[in-house]
Amino acid sequence: MSDIAGRTCPLRYRYGAEAIARLPAIEAETLYVVGGLYGNLPALDAIEAMVAQEDGPVTLVFNGDFNWFNVDDAGFAEINRRVLAHHAIVGNVEAELGVDGNAAGCGCAYPEHVDSAVVERSNWIHARLKETASRQPAVLERLAVLPMIARFQVGATRIGIVHGDAESLAGWRFDVAALNNPDNHLWIIDVFRRAEVNIFACTHTCLPALCRFPLGETTGVVINNGAAGMPNFKEQRYGLLTRISTRQPTGEVLYGKINQGVHAHALPIRYDHDAWRAAFLANWPEGSPAWLSYYQRIMKGPNFVVTA
Repeated sequence: MSDIAGRTCPLRYRYGAEAIARLPAIEAETLYVVGGLYGNLPALDAIEAMVAQEDGPVTLVFNGDFNWFNVDDAGFAEINRRVLAHHAIVGNVEAELGVDGNAAGCGCAYPEHVDSAVVERSNWIHARLKETASRQPAVLERLAVLPMIARFQVGATRIGIVHGDAESLAGWRFDVAALNNPDNHLWIIDVFRRAEVNIFACTHTCLPALCRFPLGETTGVVINNGAAGMPNFKEQRYGLLTRISTRQPTGEVLYGKINQGVHAHALPIRYDHDAWRAAFLANWPEGSPAWLSYYQRIMKGPNFVVTA
């Protein structure tokens, strides 16, 4: 891995799959895994409305990068107040907010195929967010004690909640390309065994995926929600969350699998696009680093389509 800021994967990000196996499991009937909210308050409003429409209790876990575009003081405070009322783990964005210096930049550990200009702009976005965070020390204190991983139990299914992959906070081996690469499959099967889980729920890579892997008499599932706070598919304007439940979904779903009697699905987050666009532009006007990197995605989605 390069030592360039934004491409670096610090040693402190590495926990190993065995660390997941050692965690006590938190029981849930229905689990919403929300990764990559990116400071989108209208998306958080929509998620809370989805929870209210469920037939039974819902446990929320935010698996990192719930901050990003929310560089205004009020937006930063509101996102963290509402997210930290639930279960949460850090993403690289939160992990770098309280760190002295900028050696890791945004902490994304971008692979080499990501353009250097994107990396530089991400570092700039994070530096501005870090300035906002420095004015809210009480929030920083709460973020500093969040774990990097979590473990849940839904029915008979054990779930490893990570930001990046099974080994590292900013790992990319649960990226859609890596999941579809046969050279990576032996490692994936091995980390299921070492983590002692049936499902990995992740985010970080900004594109969604759902893949199944043979584990002897059972099957393992990796489900990556992509981004809760940004569009995930071409010409679409909704985020995604991962729903894992003993109950089948009754609302809108995009795709999913049933694994050991537990339903794992991607649900669309149909947030108020106009409100989000206005909030984004208030912080990141035309020509700013975030506008250059993300505005087209916010308006038209990435060049990616549903294949599951």
